[in-house]
Parts: sequence; C-alpha cells; structure tokens
Amino acid sequence: MFGLDDYLAAQSDGAGLLVVALVAILLGLRHATDPDHLAALTTLAPSEPGAARAARLGLAWGSGHGLTLFTFGLPIVLFHAFLPERLQQGAEAAVGVMIVALAVWLLVRWRRGEFETASHSHRVRTPMQAFLVGLVHGIGGSAGVGLLLIASISSEAYALVALVLLAAFTAVSMTIVTSGFGSALARAPVARLAPVFGVGGIAFGVWYALGALAIAPYVF
Repeated sequence: MFGLDDYLAAQSDGAGLLVVALVAILLGLRHATDPDHLAALTTLAPSEPGAARAARLGLAWGSGHGLTLFTFGLPIVLFHAFLPERLQQGAEAAVGVMIVALAVWLLVRWRRGEFETASHSHRVRTPMQAFLVGLVHGIGGSAGVGLLLIASISSEAYALVALVLLAAFTAVSMTIVTSGFGSALARAPVARLAPVFGVGGIAFGVWYALGALAIAPYVF
C-alpha cells in the first residue's frame, strides 16, 4: 500500500487546506488495511464475537495508534525533528515481535477453550489492553505514513491540521474494519479460525521483524 500512500500524500504538496485535509482523511481511512494491522487485528478477536464488541476494541486500538502517531508526528511538524533510522528500524521490529506475542496468546486462549463457550467472557480482551497494543503498534508503521504526509506539506499550520486528521481517521478506520471483522466472526466458527489466525500471525510477525532488521525482504 506504500505506493498508494505516496500518491495520496503527493497531492497535498503546495495545495490548499481543503485538499490537505482531504488527503489526510483518506490516508487515515486507508491506514487500517496495512498488512501488519490486519495481522494484529486477527489476534484481537474477542471470545464472544460481535460487531459492537469488536468495534469497542477497534476504537480503543485505533485511539492508541492515533495517539502515538500524533505524539511522534508533532516534533516533526514543529521542530523538523526526525527519529534516527536505527530507532525507526527497532520500532518496526518491535511491531513484529508484538504481533508474534499476540498470536501466541491467541493460541493459548484457543487451547483453554475460550472460543468454545461464553462462560469465559471475563477473559475477553479489554479496551484498555487494545489501547496499549495500539500505542506500541503506532510506534512502527504509522510513523512512516505520518512522515510521508508531513514531509510534503510546506505550511506548518496545514501540517498540524493534517496530522490531527490523520490520527483521528486512523482510529475511525480501525473501528470500521474491526466492526466488520467482528460481524464476520459472529457468523463463523471462531474456535476453528483461531489456530489459523494464530499460526498465520506468528509467521507474519517473524517475517515482519526480520524484514525490519534487513534480514528478510521488506516491502513496507
């Protein structure tokens, strides 16, 4: 999706506030479809599937993600201060490790039988936990999208508006995607899908971390 982000961000170069705002909104809405976000999403499946429950987790996750994006983007807007390349690389690797950890925990929950009965509803991942996951996840990939957008805007005021909108609509997009995912799980055999999501998440997380460290091909 990086090519699409690059194209969208380029449209804000020298544009007015309305165009800049529209580009930021589009980038935020698209952001939830990044492969690393989708991989993390599958491991956040609640024990009792449903659109409303998934939407709450998605909103919490997206809010944490957006908060980190704004926090790291603000120094860029105000002081043109960028994270060192090594630190960015480490942050991306940490995202991969986190995806692996979430996938392993999903498999543990599956082995405990949490997806077989509603009697374990007290073990459902809480919005606060999802918020903390979003905070960590936002350190990695979202920083790149924010940098891409901000670097193309010459006006400091416009860049600040764009950053706020990008962070806000990132949360919106993640809420929408997780709501759809929760609806799909409500009609699917969650207990059968959990091991698939878990194994797939582990494989993707390992590859993502190795790619961030330049050990494996990396396309994000």
